[in-house]
Amino acid sequence: MGILVNKETRVLVQGITGREGSFHTERMAEYGTTIVAGVTPGKGGSRCHDIPVFNTVEEAQRHHKADASVIFVPPAYAGDAILEALDGGIRRIACITEGIPVREMVKICHVVQQEKAVLIGPNCPGLITVGETKLGIMPGNIFKKGNVGVISRSGTLTYLVVNELSMAGVGQSTCVGIGGDPLIGTSFKAMLEHFARDSATRAVVLVGEIGGSQEEEAAAFIKEHKIPTVAYIAGKTAPPGKRMGHAGAIISGSRGTAAAKVKAFQEAGVPVADTIIELVEHVKRILEALPREEHQVLHG
Repeated sequence: MGILVNKETRVLVQGITGREGSFHTERMAEYGTTIVAGVTPGKGGSRCHDIPVFNTVEEAQRHHKADASVIFVPPAYAGDAILEALDGGIRRIACITEGIPVREMVKICHVVQQEKAVLIGPNCPGLITVGETKLGIMPGNIFKKGNVGVISRSGTLTYLVVNELSMAGVGQSTCVGIGGDPLIGTSFKAMLEHFARDSATRAVVLVGEIGGSQEEEAAAFIKEHKIPTVAYIAGKTAPPGKRMGHAGAIISGSRGTAAAKVKAFQEAGVPVADTIIELVEHVKRILEALPREEHQVLHG
């Protein structure tokens, strides 16, 4: 189980012959991801790691129907790659590329919404349903199959949290890195909605950071639907007006502060950890408190 992707998902890799695309295609295949085709304009007819390469998504879809796409295309072309995947009928897309212009992303997000598709990223590590499939650059060896969903804006913090959870014996269902650019294709709230429908997920870890209002919107959703969640907010010591790490991690006025996000989660009854170790302890306590026979605790 898990959300968005599973062992049945047939994956297309856009930018498969580039350095990053080729390297991570091999890692994804080793993990067990079913990669049916790749796309690189001008490289059609060749093969990459024995996977057939096509010039366009339309051509690839005609021969090897894919359910999902993962994009390793340079920023200047990544927006068009997302639109090409949507035009090819693909409704699950993970865009690893960082730095697609905001103006271009406004148009893309509108199309994604119209097509009722899910766009993870851009500027993300992708997603993984543990033990089944992964789309992106997450290191597969740190994951342990289990029943905790993970949502994060930071790839590195995703790895830190997952590694500590796994070492503590707490496995994961699906882990999603939603991306750190100012405008991304999905949200914490949207991912919580997916986890709320997943009977394999019994609790959620949410790793947020300063900037924007996604965490506050997620807190309101959690409060309404009583979702067992533990939160962590990165950037608590960042000064206003100074960007920290991600392009979207910047405080403007009183909006997007760590204090506001912590307050929103606390008012929703969500414990907010100061450290990753503390976060793991919160998760263990939540899981121990849940009835063992309860498989739909997130349905609200």
